[in-house]
Amino acid sequence: MPTLRCRLWTSTAAMCVGVALTAASTTPRVSFSDSRLKNGLRVIISEDHSAPVFSLAVAYNVGSRDERKGRTGFAHLFEHMMFKGSANVGPGEHFLLIFNNGGSMNGTTNKERTNYYQTLPSNQLDLALFLEADRLRSLEITKDNLDNQRHAVQEERRSGLDNQPYGRTFEALEELAFDNPAYQHSVIGSMEDLNAATVEDVAAFFKTYYAPNNAVLSIVGDVKADEALARTRKYFESIPSQSPPPPVDITEPQRTEERRLTLDDGLARLHRIDMAYKIPPATSPDDDALSVLGTVLGGGRSSRLHEQLVRQKELASTVGAFAGSGRGPGLFRIVAMALPGKAVADVERALDEEIQKVLNGSIADWEMEKARTTARSAFISNVQSTLARAIILSEYALFYDDPDLINRRAAKIAAVTAADVQRVARRYLTAQNRTVVITNPSPKGPAGAAGGL
Repeated sequence: MPTLRCRLWTSTAAMCVGVALTAASTTPRVSFSDSRLKNGLRVIISEDHSAPVFSLAVAYNVGSRDERKGRTGFAHLFEHMMFKGSANVGPGEHFLLIFNNGGSMNGTTNKERTNYYQTLPSNQLDLALFLEADRLRSLEITKDNLDNQRHAVQEERRSGLDNQPYGRTFEALEELAFDNPAYQHSVIGSMEDLNAATVEDVAAFFKTYYAPNNAVLSIVGDVKADEALARTRKYFESIPSQSPPPPVDITEPQRTEERRLTLDDGLARLHRIDMAYKIPPATSPDDDALSVLGTVLGGGRSSRLHEQLVRQKELASTVGAFAGSGRGPGLFRIVAMALPGKAVADVERALDEEIQKVLNGSIADWEMEKARTTARSAFISNVQSTLARAIILSEYALFYDDPDLINRRAAKIAAVTAADVQRVARRYLTAQNRTVVITNPSPKGPAGAAGGL
């Protein structure tokens, strides 16, 4: 008989459902329908009747990469604005209606997209569709709403970035690593740009990017696909489409020399080193091998970097490596926190030694198998949640026009060979392709002072 597996999620996911796994195969397949309304809205629906809940996610094709210089932070600011009310929903009522009906919800912004999602009992599909359609059709864009959310975002920046240890490190690394402004600035934007935003700016941003033909809506859970599609048409199809937004320039010049920076951080307590190597978009054939490379070097306690820098040499308290990529250029990042009394130069030297071993040595079979197991485990873990499935399906459709990638991702990782991993390591982990930021504890205050090495 099929077994039902389920895991708990945080409050943003609210409810957990199971995925039936047959005895013959422990790798589930996500089935879904893929439709497009007359106004261009793409609708993906995946039935799962294992629990009486569903999740709905809307991914808009707008992120911080779409912002122009002097107007950074708009995508994230707009995520906040979308909860300030519309023609039939008052400020804050979106939250109340979801919570009072036993659901959870949130929204997030990154460089590639802005998404909004909710999980609710299965008898509340009309509520979720009504709320999302009403704010897309008739968002209230007023000076009071803008000022209110501008201040909220600025406070979020103060508490989550400006007054956090190593907060400046994240921004400095991307500013130094990238030349393309689309990927160079932080998602939250600068205080100056947020202050400069006008109601007219925000209204123009909404008209440009918040359109049904610039979004993907996905529904996963205890629904009937044909009925869910009919209800989606009822609420969304009368919303007019807009002209497609301008394409984003994702070109990044080839690096010819290493870039380095040192930061003094008054909130930091340990020396930290960040290394970043520019890598191509996730559509590159090298993407899967780079993901495996991250697992080999820094994926967990059995990884090379943890074994050598934490356990054997006792130079670092934590160390990790991962490939972070999207539709544009990305970074392969290595981060290490030096133990008290240890020189950051020794940590960097040890990191370089382990990188050279990957470039010139061999990769063991067990390391490759670990990468495959990790990828497969992550896939199975994700598809057990209706919310994770809804988000993944919408993003794969939006980014790659390929929602079925959800069913092939683990197999693509499994096809990576040790030779593939060494090939991408030799291609991208080069000195001239590297950005290094060293963050030092300092008594100078929260912001610290930046200077070249």
